[in-house]
Amino acid sequence: MSPTISHKDNSRQRRPGTFNHSLDMKSGPLPPGSWDDDHPELVGGEGDKEALLGDIGASDLSKPPRSCRAELSSILLLLFLYVLQGIPLGLAGSIPLILQSKNVSYTDQAFFSFVFWPFSLKLLWAPLVDAVYFRNFGRRKSWLVPTQYILGFFMIYLSTQVDHLLGSTDGRSPDVVALTVTFFLFEFLAATQDIAVDGWALTMLSRENVGYASTCNSVGQTAGYFLGNVLFLALESADFCNKYLRLQPRPRGIVTLSDFLFFWGTVFLITTTLVALLKKENKEVLVGKEETQGITDTYKLLFSIIKMPAVLTFCLLILTAKVTLYSMYVSIMAFNAKVSDPLIGGTYMTLLNTVSNLGGNWPSTVALWLVDPLTVKECVGASNQNCRTPDAVELCKKLGGSCVTALDGYYVESVICVFIGFGWWFLLGPKLKKLQDEGPSSWKCKRSK
Repeated sequence: MSPTISHKDNSRQRRPGTFNHSLDMKSGPLPPGSWDDDHPELVGGEGDKEALLGDIGASDLSKPPRSCRAELSSILLLLFLYVLQGIPLGLAGSIPLILQSKNVSYTDQAFFSFVFWPFSLKLLWAPLVDAVYFRNFGRRKSWLVPTQYILGFFMIYLSTQVDHLLGSTDGRSPDVVALTVTFFLFEFLAATQDIAVDGWALTMLSRENVGYASTCNSVGQTAGYFLGNVLFLALESADFCNKYLRLQPRPRGIVTLSDFLFFWGTVFLITTTLVALLKKENKEVLVGKEETQGITDTYKLLFSIIKMPAVLTFCLLILTAKVTLYSMYVSIMAFNAKVSDPLIGGTYMTLLNTVSNLGGNWPSTVALWLVDPLTVKECVGASNQNCRTPDAVELCKKLGGSCVTALDGYYVESVICVFIGFGWWFLLGPKLKKLQDEGPSSWKCKRSK
């Protein structure tokens, strides 16, 4: 029988319980740290413990908890990897502003918003990242290193083509389709890197410090997004640089998009080389707690996780919560890390993060697409004309009139979203609170023996 422990969370004492969980698809003896359901009488009852992940043996109890300072190097590495992850996100987020400055329509901007969807679809290839790897090189490094190398070379190549795609070299309109395809591949690589880093975070840090993974994710991605978006746009703006950074005005900013891409592509290559050579994965955790049978079994396990009532309810909630709420990111990341199991950490955590990302992306795409249809324009200067279609707009101009916005669709959507937000909170908010009190067994994937 496993030893019993007690855990205190928010000044509420949890009663000790037996702790044997099995999540291994292989037959035969269970690996250390696995979950077992040999004691059904304890499932969902007082036997559940806050320590959701892994088994605690006598050797583990004899080891003192590791402090944050003892794992500072790993925390800093995770932080920097998430900063690098935020750079592609920030750059992709800056493109719509550049397109808007070139008078690109909302419809084209909505089409470009598909660039951000790989982070919402990464669940489709997350089991592949979990199941296929080179043991000698490391489970997470097998994907992290080549992905970041490809990202680095891709950014360097893109630096030679991006001005042409934006129409900056020949004065033509931006090629929105080519930009969307290019940056979609860009974000696909960043999403793959995110899967590897999320899975590595669960085993790189000890169980006492795994909560810092969400902090690294939030702070790192935000910092990277700031560098790739706000800082880049400021340094790229000739007006900003001439007003605040220069003594003599010049017609262009300090940096260009091509310069920025080339610089960070080089940083990606250097950083990846250092990680590949200097950072070793935890071999003991790799063999004991993260062993999976193969790609097929990993996908089967993924669907088993999705069908669990607690996970399904949680996914449905966060799929809609971000329509009006964006301040829940850190708490959701911490909650995801708490209930995810390192045995299939990359896939489990990616499932929850993917649904969360999807809940933030689909409202953005739909909202941008609805701005034009909800906008009311009138033809001023020409009688019996309207501006409902592009042809009608052209006809209005030919007759000497001009289309004037009478009601902006942005404000219409703002009012609608306020009511949607209140409705979501009163109808689904109580379910979210109830999920916080669910026992660990609600998040366990029961395996057939």
